[in-house]
Amino acid sequence: MAETAPKVAAEERRESLAAVDREADALAKQIKKASTLSFSLVQASLHPLCTGIPDFRGPGGNWTLRAQGKPRTKHANALQAIPTLSHMALVELQNRGILKLLERIAELHGNSNREACKDCNKEYMRDFRAVSTYKNGIHDHRTGRKCARCGGTLVDSIINFGENLPKRDLDLAYQHAELADLCLVLGSSVTITPACITPACTIPTIVGERKGAKLAVCNLQKTPVDGITDYRIFTETDILMAKLMEKLDLPIPPFILRRRLIVKVETQEEDRRKVEVTGVDSDVTPVTFLQSVRLEGSRRIARAEPYIIHVRDAVKTGAEMKFDLEFMGHYNEPNLELVHSYNGNEEVLYLLEYNPETGEWTIERQETPERVVECIVLDP
Repeated sequence: MAETAPKVAAEERRESLAAVDREADALAKQIKKASTLSFSLVQASLHPLCTGIPDFRGPGGNWTLRAQGKPRTKHANALQAIPTLSHMALVELQNRGILKLLERIAELHGNSNREACKDCNKEYMRDFRAVSTYKNGIHDHRTGRKCARCGGTLVDSIINFGENLPKRDLDLAYQHAELADLCLVLGSSVTITPACITPACTIPTIVGERKGAKLAVCNLQKTPVDGITDYRIFTETDILMAKLMEKLDLPIPPFILRRRLIVKVETQEEDRRKVEVTGVDSDVTPVTFLQSVRLEGSRRIARAEPYIIHVRDAVKTGAEMKFDLEFMGHYNEPNLELVHSYNGNEEVLYLLEYNPETGEWTIERQETPERVVECIVLDP
């Protein structure tokens, strides 16, 4: 990427708040009158939207500095980046059915927290960097873990230099670009990269050049598609999105960290119980977000998956089992005391929500989770 960045970054420009307000008003009217409500975000550089993470081609951007022969900017750990106002505005637009795109989001350049099974395609979101060690070169994407559903090999989703973008997501992105009434580009230079055979930055052009469709770009620097835009806004993304949501009379929800946890108790002997605590995904496959689990009254602390604690004393029905849950802490989430009411051998699902702004957890106990039964068809 650095070879496509100039040593002197393009000049940044910021319009007045009054000008941004007028453009946001026009953009809101365009969204409201879209006949198919197909408002598609098909190109965005999300990393610069995250708190503390630098951009790529700005004056202090990573590619600009590398082109100058300087070290990359020191920045916050990406695992600790909390979604900004812009991210949450997009969530609200998606929840309202206004923003439509590839099953909510298509990460064409991968996600360092996401890995998938090569055999059954099950995806796993991790609370750690799920990337390959590249033991056999940069094209070896194996992470060293196995699929909890079928036992297959897990691979990361990172797209390295010279590799194609994922065909399925890219094809769908092009299809949506052909259907979109409006394409909104946020924080992207829309710059073609020679190393990428099928660059995502060509997608906005599809919308911008199609009769009847509208293209909007919000960025501080000029882009190659500026000549075909209908709305060109020079400002920070958060400023535009705050104005836009105000014009649409829509709230911007706070970011809430949501976790799902299963507590399972089994009787092994009359006075012996096996207690297992597992983080799970929405389809009840395991998800890693805990560091340790401690049960009050037990001297042993479970520090590795599976989190299993054996209770030797008889546990009576109705007794309270108090767990101290330690999380990865990327969002500064504190330990959580979970009180589980024992009702015999059972599995209980708990929904946990953490608000980084208040620093508080909420807990909701659910019915026994249903295990997902699927028919997996593998390609011949």
